Amino acid sequence: MLTVVLGLSGALVYGFADFLGGVASRRVRPVVVTAAAALVGLLPLLVGLVVVGGTFSSSAVVWGVVAGLAGGAGVLLLYTALAIGPMSVLSPVTAVFAAVVPVVVAVLRGTALSPLAVVALVVAVVAVVLVAAVRDASGARVTARGVLTAAVAGCGFGGIVLAYDQTPDASGVAPLVVARALQAVLLGIAAGVAVARGRTGGTGRLRPPAPVAGGAAPGSGEPPARAGADIRSSGASSGGSRTRLLAVVVVCGVLDALANVFVQAGLRSSDDPLTLPVMSVLNALYPIGTVVLAGVVLRERLTRLQIVGIVLAFSASVGLALA
Repeated sequence: MLTVVLGLSGALVYGFADFLGGVASRRVRPVVVTAAAALVGLLPLLVGLVVVGGTFSSSAVVWGVVAGLAGGAGVLLLYTALAIGPMSVLSPVTAVFAAVVPVVVAVLRGTALSPLAVVALVVAVVAVVLVAAVRDASGARVTARGVLTAAVAGCGFGGIVLAYDQTPDASGVAPLVVARALQAVLLGIAAGVAVARGRTGGTGRLRPPAPVAGGAAPGSGEPPARAGADIRSSGASSGGSRTRLLAVVVVCGVLDALANVFVQAGLRSSDDPLTLPVMSVLNALYPIGTVVLAGVVLRERLTRLQIVGIVLAFSASVGLALA
């Protein structure tokens, strides 16, 4: 039960962070927002390191680096995918791979899934697709390259969970600090390149995907665009307060770091072999937090498919808690 609670909490907080990132990305390049949020998110983790403690053992550092590389690569590949094809298709593809890859790895390691757990995991994956799937008015076509890129991005996000699962129990938040620091560097470089090319009129620049209100996969300050639904204009003028924008980015970064803490805590909450697959699938349900905030703040309506997806998600969570 504790694992399920932590998994859902992490997913909701991820979703909230993505919503704020989507709002900020209406005014600033998404890659810049993501890089800034990653840097901001490092600060609360450093505070947590002082308060809670952590051990920078060789294993903790190595798996922290793996998590950072997986998350950074996932973000950049997701940007590439969403610049190639329709968000309504590629975003759920990313989410499904992020959820399924750790489950497959757990099964290959010998984890035995009960019939109830199998049904609950399948239902949860279906819920991810329904919540993340939205209309795409861009007219972009689905291509093999776009699907493959989205799939690899999802594997990167799933790799974050797998890496954190391998960290020693005594490592505390140390692996999170390592991963976040590396992501901040990688995304900072990507943001610098994007801005520089934009100023010089260079080609190959990452096209900022549309800000979003529904979601697709976790864990490292990924861009709000992974969520897959438009955040429509709330009527705010384009010349809004810079202070408010900065506050949004700061809260986004803090929440994203907190979500990573929930994931790490969830993976350490039980010795049950089901912990890894349960956390990976629940982690992919973060679109729920995004679409809920979009409905409350921006008055966006949930589609029928999204409502069904949310109901299925919570039903699957109950099933996983009982499995």
